[in-house]
Amino acid sequence: MSFETLNLMPAILKNVRNAGYETPTPIQKATIPLVMSGRDVLGCAQTGTGKTAAFALPMIQQMAKKPVRDGQPRTIRQLILTPTRELAMQIYENFVLYGKNLPVCPCVIFGGVGQQGQVDALHRGADTVIACPGRLWDLMNQGYVRLDFVETFVLDEADRMLDMGFIHDVRRIAAKLPQKHQTLLFSATMPPEVEKLAMDLLHAPETVKVDPVSSTVKRIDQCLYYVDKANKKFLLAKLLREPDVENALVFSRTKHGADRIVRELKREGIDACAIHGDKSQGQRQNALARFKSGESKVLIATDIAARGIDIAGLSHVFNYDMPMEPEAYVHRIGRTGRAGRDGKAISFCCIDETKQLDQVEKLIGKRLPVRESEWPMLVTTPTDPKEKEAARQLAKAARMAKLERSAALPKKVSASGNAVPEHKAHRAMPAAKAKAAETKPVKAAVREKAAESKQSRSAVRTAAPVQKPRFGPGAENRAAEPMIRASVPKGGQAIVIGKGGKVQPAAAKPAQSKPGRAPLAKPVQRVNRTRGRNGER
Repeated sequence: MSFETLNLMPAILKNVRNAGYETPTPIQKATIPLVMSGRDVLGCAQTGTGKTAAFALPMIQQMAKKPVRDGQPRTIRQLILTPTRELAMQIYENFVLYGKNLPVCPCVIFGGVGQQGQVDALHRGADTVIACPGRLWDLMNQGYVRLDFVETFVLDEADRMLDMGFIHDVRRIAAKLPQKHQTLLFSATMPPEVEKLAMDLLHAPETVKVDPVSSTVKRIDQCLYYVDKANKKFLLAKLLREPDVENALVFSRTKHGADRIVRELKREGIDACAIHGDKSQGQRQNALARFKSGESKVLIATDIAARGIDIAGLSHVFNYDMPMEPEAYVHRIGRTGRAGRDGKAISFCCIDETKQLDQVEKLIGKRLPVRESEWPMLVTTPTDPKEKEAARQLAKAARMAKLERSAALPKKVSASGNAVPEHKAHRAMPAAKAKAAETKPVKAAVREKAAESKQSRSAVRTAAPVQKPRFGPGAENRAAEPMIRASVPKGGQAIVIGKGGKVQPAAAKPAQSKPGRAPLAKPVQRVNRTRGRNGER
């Protein structure tokens, strides 16, 4: 059976051939006709079987058959929710690849980066949005995203949505969709919680189950090494040097463990890069791009890369740590052996991970073949949980002590090894403050001189008698008195303070006014300029 039998448009068939696809996978054969007919679909198939193309190809054809007319605004008509940023970016790249030269405008939205670029893409017009639930809900609350015209809603990797705590955001987003729309739900595993969610979102769905949810790809060669935890790094370095290892994806249980494996491999001369949740989005995309381009041979990752990441020609997958959930094993090894290629999955197991190994073998229904190495497992007693917690606390205390020592160490050391005291750099004073500082002494001197002058004037006013008014009642005898008068002694002799502050006896006769002048005692009649002398206007 070929893609031509699925009634796809010639332009889409051309893009599919250019992508290297020849025959559709079982999930694609069963899903594409149902999606094009407008039915709701509940798809469940093992990872690496082409679920992305199963919903992307018919959705692109639906958009191409009803393009946006000139002058009409583009609205969001298709919405795809994914749990991880890497998967969202991969689906976006697939839409660009499958929809080349077709009237399809996809847009990707996820967190970890600034939102302005994504908002600009929405303003330019996007009819297909691939998004992570957290950032999409944030943009909806800000008023940048409206879902009133969504025709097709896709929920990819629904079980992972449940594990990562996105289920509440998914329900809130689904409540904003129009009442009439098509819903597609895809997942590699189908726990009861996901089935309940599917029944709430889907309307009379068609169920597509190609393979058992716990099955692995048959073309993947799986094996197991029993090795002590301390010797895992040596065994990994030895296996990575083998000639058949073209590239390798190594899974670690924790983020700190992934960074530690990178450091240990670099000591062995093997270049590796890490990808996990503590890395920024730019670092994660850069590491993934280096690995896909072949610049870096080894990629260390947590389970964030276990879902939906399609790496062409991945030859080996290493489970450095056994996963805590057995379903994660199926997703991890599914990164290799994709699109009909062969692959190898190698797992390491120490004595503390035998319980996780038993759960994995029970899920896949078979025993993993065991291989021997030069580092056999010698520790056969599981670590006591109390001892493990004590060791964890001890390691944490050691890290804190190291940080304290590094903070206490001097930044500069002299030639003799002594600490050089740090001098704070003198910052240049602003011009306004510098000018104020320069004029401050001058202003202080002026204020001091003014205060002295004020004190002298107040002393003179205190010593001088009360002067009679120049005009009005009581000014009749003013001309006969001196201008400045000191206190009158008991003898009745007035004292006049002359020029330079010299005390002179008062004149015997009162001062007379000059001839030809009106006496000063005569009151002056005030004139109202508005009404005239007698009050008339």
